[in-house]
Amino acid sequence: MADMTAQTVDEYIASFPDDVADRLRRVRAAIVAEVPPPVEEKMRYGIAAVMLGGRYALHFAGWKHHIGLYPVPTLPEPLESEVAPLRTGADSVNLPHKADLPVELIGRIAAAIVAQRAAAGA
Repeated sequence: MADMTAQTVDEYIASFPDDVADRLRRVRAAIVAEVPPPVEEKMRYGIAAVMLGGRYALHFAGWKHHIGLYPVPTLPEPLESEVAPLRTGADSVNLPHKADLPVELIGRIAAAIVAQRAAAGA
């Protein structure tokens, strides 16, 4: 489905069908809006990543049936309770294409990860 040889996040997103690419652009925007400037994006492990302080902040990837966010650590309540139904693994969150894209929730996930990293001094 995706071009796993994409060199940039833009190339990666453009390699998807229009409907999935649109969803990926919305996920990207929600994440980037919560990351302090300067925002750095890169391809890691064949998927898109928004960096934080030179280290990963959040990866996002398009798949046949969903968009995945990785890694999503355990988040503070009540946010974790909202995210829990979307978890498919300890650090994975899946956003099914058949469901509305929870853009506001994605932004809150990104903001929580940024806050966790800041508190850890990373």
